[in-house]
Amino acid sequence: MTYSGQVTVGGPADVHELKDLMITKIAVGPMDNNAYLLRCRATDEQLLIDAANDADTLLGMIGDDGIASVVTTHQHGDHWQALAQVVAATGARTFAGRDDAAGIPVPTDVLVDDGDTVRVGQVELTARHLVGHTPGSIALVYDDPHGHPHVFTGDCLFPGGVGNTRKDPKAFASLIHDVETKIFAVLPDETWVYPGHGNDTTLGAERPHLPEWHARGW
Repeated sequence: MTYSGQVTVGGPADVHELKDLMITKIAVGPMDNNAYLLRCRATDEQLLIDAANDADTLLGMIGDDGIASVVTTHQHGDHWQALAQVVAATGARTFAGRDDAAGIPVPTDVLVDDGDTVRVGQVELTARHLVGHTPGSIALVYDDPHGHPHVFTGDCLFPGGVGNTRKDPKAFASLIHDVETKIFAVLPDETWVYPGHGNDTTLGAERPHLPEWHARGW
């Protein structure tokens, strides 16, 4: 089956099979959050991005192999509703951006800064600190040695624009600056984008619209 990234709450997961990494995407909860399970194909170690909701659904996706770690992309409540249950069931280490950890009610084991490496088995992800949607949002970049990069953007980048900055001009200016300089400026058009809600996109599909985003201010 070809991966589409189109998932619905209550529907099946979609799996993106790369040479070294398997990415399973599922939608959960009343706000249609995306959760992503990353599995290193060499070691079978697993990492979950955003234990957003529906702990039973997430644990079913994780399966008997468990997870070594769970990364929360940012402090907004719809992204950690199932975190306590998932951690209790799996014993996973928790990761979150340094400046958002205090807003997550489950203790963060590893505080993540810009440029830090987050590992799942033999696969390395690079954290990028993106300020504006929240003070400590992080994206995770997987630079696939066998193909194009993949980036998990939380609520900082979606098809059609950056994340919600609540009509705050300073927050918008910060977020679009960080997204442009840390994502668009350094990654190619083929980069696959996995957002915190909704469908996937690519940087190439979004790049021509950056001037429009600047002009409208959101």
